Amino acid sequence: MANRFGVKLQSRLPNLAGIYPFSVPIKTPTSVPCSAETQKSRVVGKKKRRAFGCRNIHRRVLLGIGVSLWSQFLSMAGNVGSKSFMASARQKGEIEQVLKNVEWPKQFPFKDEDFQRFDESSDTLFYEMPRFVTHIDDQAISALTKYYSEVLPSRNTPGVAILDMCSSWVSHYPSGYKQERMVGMGMNEEELKRNPVLTEYVVQDLNNNPKLPYEDNTFDVITNVVSVDYLTKPLDVFKEISRVLKPGGLAIMSFSNRCFWTKAISIWTSTGNADHVMIVGSYFHYAGGFEPPQAVDISPNPGRSDPMYIVYSRKIATA
Repeated sequence: MANRFGVKLQSRLPNLAGIYPFSVPIKTPTSVPCSAETQKSRVVGKKKRRAFGCRNIHRRVLLGIGVSLWSQFLSMAGNVGSKSFMASARQKGEIEQVLKNVEWPKQFPFKDEDFQRFDESSDTLFYEMPRFVTHIDDQAISALTKYYSEVLPSRNTPGVAILDMCSSWVSHYPSGYKQERMVGMGMNEEELKRNPVLTEYVVQDLNNNPKLPYEDNTFDVITNVVSVDYLTKPLDVFKEISRVLKPGGLAIMSFSNRCFWTKAISIWTSTGNADHVMIVGSYFHYAGGFEPPQAVDISPNPGRSDPMYIVYSRKIATA
């Protein structure tokens, strides 16, 4: 049975268009919990970690009217009795049902307001100082590296080219992984210089210029780690991903529930993990040129480490 993109989320997110509990500005080099599901205290093992300095602030300026459209049209798969899938999606494995047989609306269901951020200052300034840190915990990193080891082309395959989009000083590929061409695209040159797997790099702000500086059909794989939530022009970027991928090429978007919340788009910070899967899936669908996107939950230790989700698709192979 197809999943209708139409069940309302008002009962799940009652304050989308008004006041939402949200973090105050934080001076920190690392990311913090950023989704609707993680803006409150959470338990990790036997220790409680509090969201940083939460208070209520008005979100109407950020959310605009687009999120109301989201709440009208978004639906998730696998309803269990009277409980929506949204409520049960925390169980490992059920996230993977979110993108099964979705009936997408004809038009992209988001507005410009959904891609505004709390901090609209220049991203170049925000990323000017290098951050030689990781933004997910070691278990989540290990899970991502293991996933890459299962899906990336074998190392040193002739002619293979990989683009790590929104890259930094580490790409989380398997140890010793190499290809003839491994390109990094990121915001901070010092970080990119430190990345040992890259054969070349380019510094570019995709929110300012989403045009990728590469020829059509260049890359076999494009990866993006915990950065898809910062894209303010996601359809433009995903159309470019489709253009520069080789036919049959693989695009892998991975994300957790942590971010620099002032720079994440409002539709992301106002929704939860299952919503994020649907949001990224919609980018693939509405950009065109991709096979139906799929989701994988690779969370290594649910409830005791950072969750980790994959939404991936392949460029449609031409005849």
